[in-house]
Amino acid sequence: MAGTDAISRQFQFKLLGKWLLLGSVVGIVAGLAGILFQTLLGLLTSFVIPHLMGLNAGHAGGDTEQFHFAMGALSWIAILALPTLGGLLSGFLIFKYAPEAKGHGTDAAIEAYHKNRGIIRPIVAVIKLFATVITMGTGGSGGREGPIAQIGAGAGSFLSLRLGLSTATRRQLLAAGIGAGISCMFRVPLAGGIFAAEVLYSGPDIDSEIILPAIVASIVSYSVYALRFGWGHMFTGATDLAFSNPLELLPYFVLAVVVSVAALVFVKVFYGTTELFDRLQIPNMLKPAIGGFITGALVLGLIFVTKDTHHSASVLGAGYGVVQDIFTNPGSLSLVILFAVGVGKLLATSLTIGSGGSAGVFGPSMVVGSTIGYAMGLLMHHISPVLVPHPEAYAIVGMAGFFSSAANTPLSTILFVSEMTGSYELLLPTMWVSVIAYLIGRNWSIYESQVPSHLHSPAHFGEDAREFFTRTKVRDVIKKGRRFVIIPSNTTLEELFTLTEDSRQRLYPVVGHRKQLLGCFRADDLTHALHHKKAKMLRAGDLIHGKSMKVKYNDSIYNAHKIMTGNKANEVVVVDDNDPNKVVGILTSADILLKYTRAFAREKLGGTQSSKTKRKF
Repeated sequence: MAGTDAISRQFQFKLLGKWLLLGSVVGIVAGLAGILFQTLLGLLTSFVIPHLMGLNAGHAGGDTEQFHFAMGALSWIAILALPTLGGLLSGFLIFKYAPEAKGHGTDAAIEAYHKNRGIIRPIVAVIKLFATVITMGTGGSGGREGPIAQIGAGAGSFLSLRLGLSTATRRQLLAAGIGAGISCMFRVPLAGGIFAAEVLYSGPDIDSEIILPAIVASIVSYSVYALRFGWGHMFTGATDLAFSNPLELLPYFVLAVVVSVAALVFVKVFYGTTELFDRLQIPNMLKPAIGGFITGALVLGLIFVTKDTHHSASVLGAGYGVVQDIFTNPGSLSLVILFAVGVGKLLATSLTIGSGGSAGVFGPSMVVGSTIGYAMGLLMHHISPVLVPHPEAYAIVGMAGFFSSAANTPLSTILFVSEMTGSYELLLPTMWVSVIAYLIGRNWSIYESQVPSHLHSPAHFGEDAREFFTRTKVRDVIKKGRRFVIIPSNTTLEELFTLTEDSRQRLYPVVGHRKQLLGCFRADDLTHALHHKKAKMLRAGDLIHGKSMKVKYNDSIYNAHKIMTGNKANEVVVVDDNDPNKVVGILTSADILLKYTRAFAREKLGGTQSSKTKRKF
């Protein structure tokens, strides 16, 4: 017995057994779901796009074609009608049985991790699978990772609920399921595990407790999936590309800036389209049909303009054919085609998913990033063949930079493209471009459910955090005697820099001539204002944000935390209870964290309270 205890103290066999068992179960479910999904999607896609539409969209070299139907004649009626019908069917499934299944599933899984105690309804995963097969199989533009990530996450959630595991373990299994789904669908076992821990946050934060369970689940899911579809890389023909001249980092820097701008455009168009469809006063289940119709019309327009039916078809479905052609048949792609397909894919994905359809955003990001990257490679190769000897390399690096900027996931994205293409020789420029693009794009994300850091996630505030946040008032938390700067609305930009020079404040209230609160602006808005063409004429009132970022002195800090999280901010303005236009202070996230930490420590470490004593936060 003593020997057994000694071994237990030295080796964590229980912990090993726990995550091997739980991670493997989640991985097996995700891998089998991936096989089912890919089989159904391959069957429907092979029948609809080549046979009924008469289009040859191509596919990734590592994706073996399972079904072969006779190539049909080009049919503009089918190109318009089938995405419309697919949108109608998927819309019915989603809004009738599981509205949570709309959009890109990874975002829904992230939200469940942060805000729903890691719980996903089982029916959501089922509806997500079939709705995505219908959406993409009939020509809707999107990626395969969304449904499988949500199915894997749902498997982790379901397993933990059935076994009665803790909320913390349930969240870890949910995140591991995200990684497992991504891993099998793109054959990226390492990237999938890292992605699961990184995608939860928009800031440079990563959940280290998730990495190991996620990697176990990712390895198992990848292995199960590969037994059916093979062990090779997703894209072929890219392994002979290399990097050998440090001066090449200069044009790669230009690429990083370009893909960052493109990522911002993608995010703006995507959520702009989503907001537009949300405003339509028609039944929700009809909206994906409209998105599908416009997508079909877009493809017809591209065919008419480019006279290239093969590459224009990459706007439909997954669209990996154009990426594969960059590596195996680069001569078939002109700058016009690359631009048309890149822009077309961006718009079609926004229409398909923004209208309420079901698909992922990672796959389309690879298409848009690769076409932009290769186009930039061709342009810069023409300018300097010495510094840009392999334009195709810019497609790989462009994929990484684009998604790093769009999703705030630089570490996993670097691994993604390396594992997907097998081009590890480009690791250095991929790191360079991904980090630069991420730093440029910190203010936006394609995943709305991300939070800036652990501090902003309810998942890391303990089981009693909701009660603490609801019962504790702003007056109990705000630092007494803190000096803060209030800005008159007519203050010039030059005066603003003087007033804020020595201030560590990040949010500045702006008041009118009667000292009434008009609004506020952030510290980084000052820097942005310098680039305004009429900077000298700007006043503090011109920098005010439209959103209200204020709380009353006797409000709960739950309201304050909600405002901070919703605006991705670390401070809010505090106003008088009787006069909401009178500023009385600034509340910071650090104030809340300090109060919570002290209360939590007093509860857990005090040692004098009985376990039955009512918790007093």
